[in-house]
Amino acid sequence: MEPIRRQQLITATMAAIDELGLADATVMRIARHAGVSAGIISHYFGGKDGLMEATMRQILSDLGKAVNARRQALADTSPEAHIGAIIDGNFDPSQVSGPVAKTWLAFWASSMHKPTLARLQQVNDRRLYSNLCAQFRRRMPKEQARDAAGTLAAMIDGLWLRGALTPEGLDAERARRLAHATLHRLLEASPETPATHHTQFA
Repeated sequence: MEPIRRQQLITATMAAIDELGLADATVMRIARHAGVSAGIISHYFGGKDGLMEATMRQILSDLGKAVNARRQALADTSPEAHIGAIIDGNFDPSQVSGPVAKTWLAFWASSMHKPTLARLQQVNDRRLYSNLCAQFRRRMPKEQARDAAGTLAAMIDGLWLRGALTPEGLDAERARRLAHATLHRLLEASPETPATHHTQFA
Protein backbone atom coordinates (compact mmCIF):
# COMPACT_ATOMS: atom_id res chain seq x y z
CA MET A 1 0.00 0.00 0.00
CA GLU A 2 1.26 3.51 -0.75
CA PRO A 3 2.90 4.94 2.41
CA ILE A 4 0.94 8.20 2.10
CA ARG A 5 -2.39 6.38 1.87
CA ARG A 6 -1.45 4.05 4.73
CA GLN A 7 -0.53 7.00 6.96
CA GLN A 8 -3.76 8.73 5.96
CA LEU A 9 -5.80 5.75 7.18
CA ILE A 10 -3.83 5.44 10.43
CA THR A 11 -4.32 9.15 11.15
CA ALA A 12 -8.04 8.77 10.36
CA THR A 13 -8.27 5.83 12.78
CA MET A 14 -6.84 7.90 15.62
CA ALA A 15 -9.11 10.82 14.75
CA ALA A 16 -12.19 8.58 14.76
CA ILE A 17 -11.24 7.02 18.11
CA ASP A 18 -10.59 10.49 19.52
CA GLU A 19 -13.98 11.71 18.38
CA LEU A 20 -16.18 8.65 18.90
CA GLY A 21 -14.36 6.04 20.98
CA LEU A 22 -13.22 2.67 19.69
CA ALA A 23 -16.64 1.00 19.73
CA ASP A 24 -18.21 3.64 17.48
CA ALA A 25 -15.17 4.13 15.27
CA THR A 26 -16.53 1.83 12.57
CA VAL A 27 -14.80 1.08 9.29
CA MET A 28 -17.33 3.31 7.53
CA ARG A 29 -16.60 6.25 9.84
CA ILE A 30 -12.84 5.79 9.59
CA ALA A 31 -13.13 5.63 5.82
CA ARG A 32 -15.15 8.85 5.88
CA HIS A 33 -12.46 10.55 7.97
CA ALA A 34 -9.82 9.43 5.47
CA GLY A 35 -11.89 10.28 2.42
CA VAL A 36 -11.67 6.74 1.01
CA SER A 37 -14.03 3.83 0.51
CA ALA A 38 -14.53 1.25 3.26
CA GLY A 39 -13.48 -1.38 0.74
CA ILE A 40 -9.93 -0.04 0.72
CA ILE A 41 -9.64 -0.61 4.48
CA SER A 42 -10.97 -4.15 4.15
CA HIS A 43 -8.64 -4.85 1.22
CA TYR A 44 -5.43 -3.66 2.85
CA PHE A 45 -6.08 -4.30 6.54
CA GLY A 46 -8.77 -6.97 6.62
CA GLY A 47 -11.10 -4.76 8.65
CA LYS A 48 -11.10 -2.69 11.80
CA ASP A 49 -8.93 -5.05 13.90
CA GLY A 50 -6.20 -5.05 11.28
CA LEU A 51 -6.30 -1.29 11.02
CA MET A 52 -6.10 -0.95 14.81
CA GLU A 53 -3.05 -3.23 14.84
CA ALA A 54 -1.37 -1.19 12.10
CA THR A 55 -2.16 2.02 13.97
CA MET A 56 -0.62 0.73 17.19
CA ARG A 57 2.44 -0.56 15.35
CA GLN A 58 2.92 2.98 14.05
CA ILE A 59 2.52 4.49 17.52
CA LEU A 60 4.94 1.95 19.02
CA SER A 61 7.41 2.67 16.23
CA ASP A 62 7.16 6.39 17.03
CA LEU A 63 7.77 5.58 20.70
CA GLY A 64 10.87 3.57 19.87
CA LYS A 65 12.22 6.38 17.70
CA ALA A 66 11.57 8.96 20.43
CA VAL A 67 13.51 6.91 23.00
CA ASN A 68 16.36 5.99 20.65
CA ALA A 69 16.85 9.56 19.45
CA ARG A 70 17.28 10.73 23.02
CA ARG A 71 19.67 7.92 23.92
CA GLN A 72 21.80 8.45 20.83
CA ALA A 73 22.08 12.16 21.58
CA LEU A 74 23.46 11.59 25.07
CA ALA A 75 26.87 13.00 25.93
CA ASP A 76 26.59 11.32 29.34
CA THR A 77 26.57 7.51 29.02
CA SER A 78 25.73 6.82 32.66
CA PRO A 79 22.79 4.55 33.52
CA GLU A 80 21.02 7.58 35.02
CA ALA A 81 21.22 9.41 31.69
CA HIS A 82 20.02 6.40 29.67
CA ILE A 83 17.08 5.77 31.99
CA GLY A 84 16.25 9.47 31.90
CA ALA A 85 16.14 9.29 28.10
CA ILE A 86 13.77 6.31 28.30
CA ILE A 87 11.49 8.27 30.64
CA ASP A 88 11.51 11.34 28.40
CA GLY A 89 10.83 9.27 25.28
CA ASN A 90 7.74 7.76 26.87
CA PHE A 91 6.33 11.25 27.39
CA ASP A 92 7.37 12.51 23.95
CA PRO A 93 4.80 14.70 22.13
CA SER A 94 4.21 11.83 19.70
CA GLN A 95 2.81 9.81 22.62
CA VAL A 96 0.71 12.35 24.53
CA SER A 97 -1.50 14.16 22.01
CA GLY A 98 -5.27 13.70 22.44
CA PRO A 99 -5.85 11.29 19.53
CA VAL A 100 -2.75 9.21 20.35
CA ALA A 101 -3.59 9.09 24.06
CA LYS A 102 -7.13 7.89 23.39
CA THR A 103 -5.83 5.32 20.91
CA TRP A 104 -3.42 4.03 23.58
CA LEU A 105 -6.31 3.70 26.04
CA ALA A 106 -8.41 1.86 23.46
CA PHE A 107 -5.46 -0.40 22.68
CA TRP A 108 -4.90 -1.32 26.32
CA ALA A 109 -8.56 -2.22 26.76
CA SER A 110 -8.72 -4.18 23.50
CA SER A 111 -5.47 -6.07 24.16
CA MET A 112 -7.26 -8.04 26.89
CA HIS A 113 -9.50 -9.59 24.25
CA LYS A 114 -7.58 -9.48 20.94
CA PRO A 115 -4.58 -11.88 20.71
CA THR A 116 -2.74 -9.82 18.08
CA LEU A 117 -3.02 -6.68 20.21
CA ALA A 118 -2.12 -8.64 23.34
CA ARG A 119 1.14 -9.68 21.67
CA LEU A 120 1.95 -6.08 20.81
CA GLN A 121 1.28 -5.06 24.40
CA GLN A 122 3.52 -7.84 25.72
CA VAL A 123 6.34 -6.81 23.37
CA ASN A 124 6.02 -3.20 24.48
CA ASP A 125 5.98 -4.14 28.18
CA ARG A 126 9.00 -6.42 27.82
CA ARG A 127 10.95 -3.81 25.87
CA LEU A 128 10.44 -1.13 28.51
CA TYR A 129 11.24 -3.49 31.38
CA SER A 130 14.33 -5.02 29.77
CA ASN A 131 15.77 -1.64 28.75
CA LEU A 132 15.32 -0.29 32.26
CA CYS A 133 16.65 -3.47 33.84
CA ALA A 134 19.81 -3.44 31.71
CA GLN A 135 20.63 0.07 32.88
CA PHE A 136 19.78 -0.52 36.55
CA ARG A 137 21.95 -3.66 36.38
CA ARG A 138 24.94 -1.38 35.81
CA ARG A 139 24.39 0.08 39.27
CA MET A 140 22.95 -2.68 41.43
CA PRO A 141 22.65 -6.47 41.86
CA LYS A 142 20.33 -8.42 39.56
CA GLU A 143 17.34 -8.87 41.85
CA GLN A 144 17.42 -5.27 43.01
CA ALA A 145 17.73 -4.12 39.39
CA ARG A 146 14.68 -6.16 38.44
CA ASP A 147 12.67 -4.65 41.27
CA ALA A 148 13.81 -1.14 40.36
CA ALA A 149 12.93 -1.68 36.69
CA GLY A 150 9.50 -3.01 37.61
CA THR A 151 8.87 -0.08 39.96
CA LEU A 152 9.87 2.57 37.42
CA ALA A 153 7.98 0.88 34.57
CA ALA A 154 4.85 0.85 36.74
CA MET A 155 5.43 4.51 37.62
CA ILE A 156 5.75 5.50 33.95
CA ASP A 157 2.62 3.56 32.97
CA GLY A 158 0.68 4.83 35.99
CA LEU A 159 1.56 8.47 35.41
CA TRP A 160 0.67 8.10 31.74
CA LEU A 161 -2.65 6.40 32.47
CA ARG A 162 -3.76 8.79 35.23
CA GLY A 163 -2.79 11.78 33.13
CA ALA A 164 -4.52 10.52 30.00
CA LEU A 165 -7.75 9.96 31.94
CA THR A 166 -7.94 13.50 33.31
CA PRO A 167 -10.30 15.94 31.52
CA GLU A 168 -7.48 18.37 30.80
CA GLY A 169 -5.23 15.66 29.37
CA LEU A 170 -1.75 14.46 30.27
CA ASP A 171 0.68 17.01 31.72
CA ALA A 172 3.81 15.47 30.21
CA GLU A 173 6.24 17.82 31.96
CA ARG A 174 4.84 17.02 35.41
CA ALA A 175 4.80 13.29 34.63
CA ARG A 176 8.44 13.45 33.51
CA ARG A 177 9.41 15.31 36.68
CA LEU A 178 7.73 12.73 38.93
CA ALA A 179 9.26 9.80 37.03
CA HIS A 180 12.74 11.35 37.26
CA ALA A 181 12.24 11.87 41.00
CA THR A 182 11.37 8.18 41.34
CA LEU A 183 14.49 7.26 39.37
CA HIS A 184 16.60 9.43 41.66
CA ARG A 185 15.20 7.73 44.77
CA LEU A 186 15.74 4.26 43.34
CA LEU A 187 19.38 5.01 42.53
CA GLU A 188 19.98 6.73 45.87
CA ALA A 189 18.79 3.59 47.65
CA SER A 190 21.52 1.50 46.04
CA PRO A 191 25.25 2.27 46.24
CA GLU A 192 27.07 1.72 42.96
CA THR A 193 28.18 -1.89 42.46
CA PRO A 194 31.75 -2.85 41.50
CA ALA A 195 32.73 -2.46 37.84
CA THR A 196 32.59 -6.23 37.36
CA HIS A 197 28.78 -5.94 37.32
CA HIS A 198 28.59 -3.26 34.67
CA THR A 199 28.43 -5.60 31.69
CA GLN A 200 26.09 -8.16 33.25
CA PHE A 201 22.51 -7.46 32.32
CA ALA A 202 19.36 -9.17 33.56
